[in-house]
Amino acid sequence: MHAYLIELISLMAIFSFAIVSPGADLAMVMRQAIMQGRRQAIITSFGIGTSLMFHVTYTILGLGLIISQSVYLFNIVKWLGVAYLIYIGIKALRAGKTEITVAPEASDNQPRKQSALKAFTLGFAANALNPKPVFFFLSIFSTVVSAHTPMAIKFGYGLVMATCLIVWFVGVSTFMTTPRMRAAFSRASKWIDRTSGVVFIALGLKLATEKAA
Repeated sequence: MHAYLIELISLMAIFSFAIVSPGADLAMVMRQAIMQGRRQAIITSFGIGTSLMFHVTYTILGLGLIISQSVYLFNIVKWLGVAYLIYIGIKALRAGKTEITVAPEASDNQPRKQSALKAFTLGFAANALNPKPVFFFLSIFSTVVSAHTPMAIKFGYGLVMATCLIVWFVGVSTFMTTPRMRAAFSRASKWIDRTSGVVFIALGLKLATEKAA
């Protein structure tokens, strides 16, 4: 159990950088909060969190299959993960300050209220159709989680990550939609990116040394 706790803490330490880094999901939730209201933004947050479990599920199942079937295939996936982690690390280091803006509606001063289903689907689809989480989750699970960790424990990790993601975006929906908070987050985004870049490059180098068990 102690080893599993260490794995979970390591995963969450890495995942926390991905959560707070400015991106499409953050912009979407903030726009939902401003244009559609807090309730719709929170529902969209649950859609994003549910989509994360979708990514984690096929990552865990696919990674387990690859490891069990072929060391050669595992090495291919490993080096793709190494390349991706180093790529996003360099990209983050080179990024400047991120200005988080929310585009206004073209003409409607009071846009029509979204249904709960539409708000949820908006968050789920936008995240599920994003190809970036494929290599991200494959890379961090390959780096941090042992191949011998039971499948149920790995899904538990995913559930914790999804829950934290939802909590974060619910917080965004509640507290970070005012101009002052957007400006503060934009100012901090440069240092968030730089720290994330160092972490991701270090993870890529660590993954390069891993071997299939």
